[in-house]
Amino acid sequence: RAHRYLARVEELTATDTEDSSLNYGVVVDCGSSGSRIFVYFWPPHNGNPHDLLDIKQMRDRSSRPVVKKIKPGISVAAAVPEQATPYLRPLLQFAAAHVPAQKHKETPLYILCTAGMRLLPEAHQTAILEDLVTNIPLEFDFLFSKSHAEVISGKQEGVYAWIGINFVLGRFDHGDEEDAVVTVALGDQGDSLIRKRTVGILDMGGASLQIAYEVPDSGAFSPQQEEAAKSLLAEFNLGCDVQHTGHMYRVYVNTFLGFGGNFARQRYEELVLNQTYVHNRLHSQQTGMSPKTPFLDPCLPVGLEDTVTRGGQTLYVRGRGDWLACAELLQPLLAGSNSTQASLVGAYKAPIDFSNSEFYGFSEFFYCTEDVLRLGGHYSAPTFTSAAQEYCSQRWEVLTQRFRGGLYSAHADQHRLKYQCFKSAWMYQVLHQGFRFPLDYPSLRTAQLVYDREVQWTLGAILYKTRFLPLRDLRQESIRQAHASWLRLSFVYNHYLFFACILVVALAIVLYLLRLRRIHRRQLRSAELSLLWLDKVVVPPGQGNGP
Repeated sequence: RAHRYLARVEELTATDTEDSSLNYGVVVDCGSSGSRIFVYFWPPHNGNPHDLLDIKQMRDRSSRPVVKKIKPGISVAAAVPEQATPYLRPLLQFAAAHVPAQKHKETPLYILCTAGMRLLPEAHQTAILEDLVTNIPLEFDFLFSKSHAEVISGKQEGVYAWIGINFVLGRFDHGDEEDAVVTVALGDQGDSLIRKRTVGILDMGGASLQIAYEVPDSGAFSPQQEEAAKSLLAEFNLGCDVQHTGHMYRVYVNTFLGFGGNFARQRYEELVLNQTYVHNRLHSQQTGMSPKTPFLDPCLPVGLEDTVTRGGQTLYVRGRGDWLACAELLQPLLAGSNSTQASLVGAYKAPIDFSNSEFYGFSEFFYCTEDVLRLGGHYSAPTFTSAAQEYCSQRWEVLTQRFRGGLYSAHADQHRLKYQCFKSAWMYQVLHQGFRFPLDYPSLRTAQLVYDREVQWTLGAILYKTRFLPLRDLRQESIRQAHASWLRLSFVYNHYLFFACILVVALAIVLYLLRLRRIHRRQLRSAELSLLWLDKVVVPPGQGNGP
């Protein structure tokens, strides 16, 4: 694992923009409250067709991540779509200043819009995207086309988050044999393979709850569940060649709106207020009607006084710090409500092999375990339950005194102190009653960072979008190798041909010289014979007359 550690240390250093071999990519996350731009880079592909590009977040000269955020969200351009490009201009200028100018034309730009845009009418979405596709290429040289600007679903966002986390954890490195493995079913032919086990993710924000995990067994759902499974299961190939099924992943993704920590508290307060008013009418009581007769809330620390106001009705409450009673009161909220139209207990969930799986819990899962209880990291249900009960049972004055004494995390604030009892009980119920995690489940870690860095879903997005690029590099490399071998062969062939030609010419000259010599000799012999014949035939003068 040493090479992995060194690679992670290198990720925290400034990106060498002088290195001409590096490639770059830009992703804009257009969210509901604001938009952020992320700049990524990667070296040439390593040549292994089983590996993804080694994409990392770019860092500036001060080693800070190259990221910029603006507020509000892009949905402000709904009424005037032609304002979409000017809205994003500061972000794109920021990215253009960091990516080397000579690399702009080959740097892909992806603009991916999430919840804020999903809430707009489709006509408004289309108008905004058309403005971006038309006008951005007029100002910037990034590689950008119509397919690079889109509104993504919550399911896509969940898949991208899952890809990003597993990539950073090295779960797509199939060559490593040191980690846990899982048997994965491929297609309908009953084929299977053994590869590295991926991790599932749990993420609880203020308003929503999301879960994503791999489903290795294709027959994990019944025919009755097939329709629900179609909308909740994402099947995709992360390999650079679609013909290779070894990189096919089947991931269950579900988002539960209204099940985030803050929204759940609002639903709880509405439930308590309504139940108390009904109880008062039936029993002619005044519980919660004044500070003298408050409703004793088991989900608030002992002695903490508060008021709940809904629709002109006010309920006075005082904490009694009973964590077990609080958890019991929260159970009905898992079934959802008419306003959220969702149910955590009733929703289809692909089976989880709790004996061979691993999960990471982010956001509220981490805050609940770490900020006050200081139990972040490996999750143990008995340890968590005991610490949560102890915290809830403390008087409010004691908790605020501990807070001022610096006994809690630097991220903890008064809001965390006030609602920690409620949120820890809600997290517990979601995990063990909603998702049915066993109380002795050993493989859940709560975390804010993975290897000392925050992992955004945008990393998973660019990994997915660029998954075919290695194939292009591999083909170019094979062409280069073929060309190089042809050149070598050509050189060797020409080398021998050259000497063969010289040999033929030399041989021809020798043969020509020999022929000349033979001709010369023949001519000499012919001359000698001629002289001899003349000597025999010609009579000397005076010998022809007798006496």
